[in-house]
Amino acid sequence: MKKKAEWPRKLRSQEWFGGTGKNAIMHRSWMKNQGLPADTFDGRPIIGICNTWSELTPCNAHLRDLAERVKRGVYEAGGFPVEFPVFSTGESTLRPTAMMFRNLAAMDVEEAIRGNPVDGVVLLGGCDKTTPSLLMGAASVDIPAIVVSGGPMLNGKWRGKDVGSGTAVWQFSEMVKSGEMSLEEFMDAEQGMARSAGSCMTMGTASTMASMAEALGMTLSGNAAIPAVDARRRVISQLTGRRIVEMVKEDLRPSDILTKQAFENAIRVNGAVGGSTNAVLHLLALAGRIGVDLSLDDWDRLGRDVPTIVNLQPSGKYLMEEFYYAGGLPVVIKAVAEMGLLHNDAITVSGDSIWNDVKGVVNYNEDVILPREKALTKSGGIAVLRGNLAPRGAVLKPSAASPHLMQHKGRAVVFESIEDYHARINREDLDIDENCIMVLKYCGPKGYPGMAEVGNMGLPPKVLKKGITDMIRISDARMSGTAYGTVILHTAPEAAEGGPLALVENGDLIEVDIPNRTLHLDVSDEELARRRAAWVSPVQPLTGGYGGLYIKTVMQADTGADLDFLVGARGDRIPMDRDSH
Repeated sequence: MKKKAEWPRKLRSQEWFGGTGKNAIMHRSWMKNQGLPADTFDGRPIIGICNTWSELTPCNAHLRDLAERVKRGVYEAGGFPVEFPVFSTGESTLRPTAMMFRNLAAMDVEEAIRGNPVDGVVLLGGCDKTTPSLLMGAASVDIPAIVVSGGPMLNGKWRGKDVGSGTAVWQFSEMVKSGEMSLEEFMDAEQGMARSAGSCMTMGTASTMASMAEALGMTLSGNAAIPAVDARRRVISQLTGRRIVEMVKEDLRPSDILTKQAFENAIRVNGAVGGSTNAVLHLLALAGRIGVDLSLDDWDRLGRDVPTIVNLQPSGKYLMEEFYYAGGLPVVIKAVAEMGLLHNDAITVSGDSIWNDVKGVVNYNEDVILPREKALTKSGGIAVLRGNLAPRGAVLKPSAASPHLMQHKGRAVVFESIEDYHARINREDLDIDENCIMVLKYCGPKGYPGMAEVGNMGLPPKVLKKGITDMIRISDARMSGTAYGTVILHTAPEAAEGGPLALVENGDLIEVDIPNRTLHLDVSDEELARRRAAWVSPVQPLTGGYGGLYIKTVMQADTGADLDFLVGARGDRIPMDRDSH
């Protein structure tokens, strides 16, 4: 364990507020217009509450209440809390896609922490990209930090059945196309899908990233699964407020917690929960920020032997409420440890080891958190495929895929853009059957732009009406964590960068072998060279504002799609010891 720092000692905030000089008097007097007593600035820890609250981010619209609970805990522990807003990347409403703005949000978080007089920070997130953006920004500054998630919604309910937000949308929309559900029924189900505050209650990206934050050691144990409206969500927020004050006193920082061992733990936990493929991008980006060497090969190596034991949609049956009542993520972490797959001594924000945080927990429902011998998938995790179609890799979520498609050879049906897909997919004259492989181009980081969640293309009605519910789909796009199917994503290099995906033509044969991790286009090198010589990118790059900066500097999916100038060089962006007064 890290040796605790001496206390009391002079804190970072005293560079602003300490002493009797002109600058300190100005800083204190301006703050005092909020009605603060003089001893607020006596050297106690000043705790920033970095809040992604926004009414345009429905998953995070309740975070103002949680911030108040955090404040209570900070006051109780002898600190002084200051809440501030940062850019909120709302997955459900933000266009062209929230992923395009994850890096912008991380920049906002980083500089808001770096430039302000805070000694530690509580990171309030919920929606898919808010959690990674908070972690990325905080890691780049490296002062004591801890995450509180907003929590999942209550289970969706419709006509006596549980329905999962996101997952139900994909299922029901396909049922409408196949004639199994009427449009009126689909519209009636809408209100029951999201019936309380919180994020998706499936094991989508929001719940996955809350789980990743906990598995990394960046939250108090048990944080990930507490429903947003459960009183215990407020309790853990208040306890987090207390804990961040102690973390400041101990000088326990993200760099102490976010080690290679912590990332390896998170990857294995992701396999056990059947987590979203989006976690690959976010953990690779976070590792780059903190200076940990993490790659796609680590994802494949570490996840291959991890069984998926959490029986949640979209891979399984239940929803996040049942997961929490069964014991939540601590039970899963304990199970992974008992399989011999966890670095038990990895430190967490508790100041103790991850094993000590979970060793006493109990599984209260073995139909929700399954024993290893009853796992949904014996080899879960994320499969990383390589070959001449994806030289730098592509990913697939085995727990959400169909076993009969794990080894398959099929004829390519190519969509040159998402607009092309929408224009043709419902046409009766589309030359496609269930043995074909659907290919979508130009939806990667630069191509969409922003790498939208369009990789889980809906199947054509002519196939759905046969009772077929899955086909292989390949793209350089992402997929919602709430989605399912044999969907190959994040193909790198992307089509807009001239990757081999750009060269695929209708009728080409593609071989997919997931057990052997290969993705092969059955076209000769000579023919591919001929196509490459004739290829001209149809993508018109953005030129102005953040969009222009993004296009010029965004990296490919296999490294996390961060901006190249933000990776590494932790802590030296802007001097933190300059005073303008």
